[in-house]
Amino acid sequence: MVVIDGDSKTATSPVEMLLVSAATCAATDVVIILKKQRVELTSFEIAVRGTRREEHPRRYTALHLVCTFRGAGLDEPKARRAVALSIEKYCSVISSLNPDIPVTYDIVIA
Repeated sequence: MVVIDGDSKTATSPVEMLLVSAATCAATDVVIILKKQRVELTSFEIAVRGTRREEHPRRYTALHLVCTFRGAGLDEPKARRAVALSIEKYCSVISSLNPDIPVTYDIVIA
């Protein structure tokens, strides 16, 4: 059973679920892209932060991803290209958002 809570007191709110969906969609793409580049990831973490309007509707006005990678054959250009391709071309969730919402990201190679 999934519990969804509008005010985030007992469960994830619908707008928080949107952030989780965007992050997991992008993460899936990134892993697939890097696998095709023969990068052997040992770990990959993605964190997402959203900025929302103060007035209603309190929609997101910006998203920011922080992608942390560990793996053999990985360098920053490969990681950056994989994330950019996901955000700009492949992630269905991010593509479904209003195009005026900027999606930015940071890359961390650990």
